[in-house]
Amino acid sequence: MAYHIKKTILYLALVILGLICFLPFILMVVNSTRSGIEIMTSFTFIPSDYLKENWKLVSGFFNLFRGFANSLMVAVPATLLTAYFSAITAYALAVYHFKGGKILFLVIVVFMMIPGQLSLLGFYNLITKLKLVNSYIPLIIPAIAAPGTVFFLRQYLLSVLSKSLLEAARIDGAGEIHIFHKIVFPIMIPGIATMSIGAFIGSWNSYLVPLILLNTPEKFTLPVMIASLNSSRDVASNQGAIYLAVAISVIPILVVFSFCSKYIISSISAGAVKE
Repeated sequence: MAYHIKKTILYLALVILGLICFLPFILMVVNSTRSGIEIMTSFTFIPSDYLKENWKLVSGFFNLFRGFANSLMVAVPATLLTAYFSAITAYALAVYHFKGGKILFLVIVVFMMIPGQLSLLGFYNLITKLKLVNSYIPLIIPAIAAPGTVFFLRQYLLSVLSKSLLEAARIDGAGEIHIFHKIVFPIMIPGIATMSIGAFIGSWNSYLVPLILLNTPEKFTLPVMIASLNSSRDVASNQGAIYLAVAISVIPILVVFSFCSKYIISSISAGAVKE
């Protein structure tokens, strides 16, 4: 009896916590239907009837769909590059023992602790010399080097990969690249899906680097466009439009999370051999 009471209390606490976490999202959607004056003067979870006016303000200030396309052109390739190259790097660090391997892993851990903003000035000078300013290339290619993702996937692979599986594949004559793509990669999918969500969100919400490197309004990503609306003169009346633009910008993140969540909640050792 006591066990069931504790279980009920635990589930109730989790439901309440989930609702509390969901409240900011609900408030964002509600405020996207309200005027800027209403948002500034009152707090409520009841929708208003200014959705059409807010949409006209957003569409009149910038091309929202163009910003969507620009952000997707950056976020999707960057996420794919992060996932693939981090996975293959993590596989090499976890499976192969070579001279300098521990030092290399230590370097990766150190780079995890260095904020990216510290290298922004040098990065901009490099991009300027390469004549890649106002291009999406510097926003995509650096995603190949993701120390945090490599670290996580290496630790994940060490916990789920059976070395006997690799030895059996090598005895059968499989090459190392074939082993990675056909055996190891499927085992890593839950971990890759988890990190891909974070990589996509980080790339989709990236503001500082696109703001510095992109100087053509037609190439602006969605966060930069929304920030331009937020920095306009009539900020008070634009609040509803800003909430609407932010609410719409969350849609791709929800889609990616919905797609990847089935891999996250799947068996942590999916594809591995049973002992």
